[in-house]
Amino acid sequence: MIDFTTALAGLPLVAILRGIRPDEVEAAGDALVEAGFTLIEVPLNSPDPLVSIERLAKRVGDRAIVGAGTVLTVAQVAQVQDAGGAMIVSPNTDVAVIAESARRGMVSLPGYFTPSEAFAALAAGASGLKLFPAEAATPSVVKAQRAVLPKDVPLFAVGGISPDNMGPWRAAGANGFGLGSALYKASATTQEIAANARAFAAAWAEMEGRA
Repeated sequence: MIDFTTALAGLPLVAILRGIRPDEVEAAGDALVEAGFTLIEVPLNSPDPLVSIERLAKRVGDRAIVGAGTVLTVAQVAQVQDAGGAMIVSPNTDVAVIAESARRGMVSLPGYFTPSEAFAALAAGASGLKLFPAEAATPSVVKAQRAVLPKDVPLFAVGGISPDNMGPWRAAGANGFGLGSALYKASATTQEIAANARAFAAAWAEMEGRA
């Protein structure tokens, strides 16, 4: 399995497969990895999410970090790791969930909105920070927070992100993005997932001057 630093250097975009079914997940994982994705989450409010995580980890776990989203309890952290997941993404700042993820050696990306939540998450052992929901903030918020947050902490903007609007967030100090419905919607075809993934990867490469 690749490590978090390597994954970020490759393509710091988290694919959020909310609503995906176990019978769809392997093909989706193949499409995402082929497009360059190295971070993939299956939210726990998806159908049979632990089965999907297990299948995905076996399929692409040597090329991407696979994990769960919408993780709300310490017990779920253990369940995700038992299924083969290596990343815990939450919508909130729950220090117990963060600390347990860190204790288990998993990537921890908790949701936060305020500097107080951000620093609490980092103190608990977060690997990075997920500004959520980004729709309720602005790039100016990220710029202001970046003035006080540790420079080496990866910050992901999540919520309402599309290939067309990443630029201002990146310029303000976001290191990456979590991609939801603009990348994957329930029952999307593999071809649709692949096309959306390529569009996001191309937009990131162009923005970073690597096109």
